Amino acid sequence: MKRTTIIIITYIIVIFNSYLSANEANKTLKVGLLAPLTGEYKELGNSLLYSLQLALDEINDKRVFIIPRDSGFNNKEKLKNAIQDIKSEGAKVIIGPITNQEFSDLKSYPEMIFISPSNIAPIFKNNVISMGVSLESQLLALAKFIKKQNKKKTVIMYPENQYADLVEKKLSVLNLENFKKFKYSSNPEVLTGEIEKLTNYSQRKKNLDLRKKMFEDKEDEQSVKQLEKLDQLYTLGEVNFDSVIIIDFGNNLKSVLTSLVYTDVNQNNVLFTTVNQWFDESIFYENTIKNLYYPSINYKEFKKYNAKYFKKFKSYPSEITILTYDALGLIYYAWKKNGDISSTSDFLFKEKIKGKIGTFSFKDKKITQDLEIYKTSKNKFIKF
Repeated sequence: MKRTTIIIITYIIVIFNSYLSANEANKTLKVGLLAPLTGEYKELGNSLLYSLQLALDEINDKRVFIIPRDSGFNNKEKLKNAIQDIKSEGAKVIIGPITNQEFSDLKSYPEMIFISPSNIAPIFKNNVISMGVSLESQLLALAKFIKKQNKKKTVIMYPENQYADLVEKKLSVLNLENFKKFKYSSNPEVLTGEIEKLTNYSQRKKNLDLRKKMFEDKEDEQSVKQLEKLDQLYTLGEVNFDSVIIIDFGNNLKSVLTSLVYTDVNQNNVLFTTVNQWFDESIFYENTIKNLYYPSINYKEFKKYNAKYFKKFKSYPSEITILTYDALGLIYYAWKKNGDISSTSDFLFKEKIKGKIGTFSFKDKKITQDLEIYKTSKNKFIKF
């Protein structure tokens, strides 16, 4: 399998380079790719390379070719050499880098344009355009959805980690109404106690005990029935919110959901939402939650992309690669529309652009995705 992978990658690079020699006399669109093609993250890098081959197949324009170079992962020297090499080949637009930590190194190349799949800052900053599924787009989609569900009191929950300041900054800029913030510990042992306070769990437990005592010494039929009903409850009284947005992933998200259910948050009254989970099927096995809603890219297109990728390369892609697939389509669209690409301003389209992940809007040097809402129910992702 390893030998097959090497052969495929070599074949793709040969194809990319063949476009250069075949079109020397014609006007061409040269696009660089910065990817970790060696080292710990080489599988991701190879997946990015494959995704661009799929995009080239669909574009089907021999004037377009890719210049892939190994930029490592958070490796300043490799990144510098890769950019200079791509620049020397005559490319002005580069897909990458994949992380925003490397953005500061791109200021040294003001004449170049970088289209990154990072979702940290969906703005045109200097010579960088981030086209990842941004937190802003997700929160705006959720706020709109929650409003349609007539929910008035929403708690936005997020962990105390290296991204907490970023989340708080995004929330302050969006200035959402009827929302309050709740920051919790990433330690599951501490988390449960914090959510008990959020849900006023102790008082609601006391409310139930006090109510049951009112009927315990009574033997009339009505009192007996009331006591039987109370015995079916764990707490008495509602929580002070009607919806939650949980900005978390994986096992941490599952711990939060479990704690909310443990503290007897009524799922019939409280709407449970989270951020983009890339259709992670492990959520299906978190059976404490009946329905969990989140904004995401187009599921049908995501499945079609994965199937097409698997058919050609006999493996499944990393989720982020669909962003680079769309990035090449976006670059090609700008090139065809403007006749050339000279700056990030060439990507400020008045109209919306439809890609594999969904529809993009470009306004005030900012990219916003029109995301759809999905829910997990009975081991399925259902468009809401």
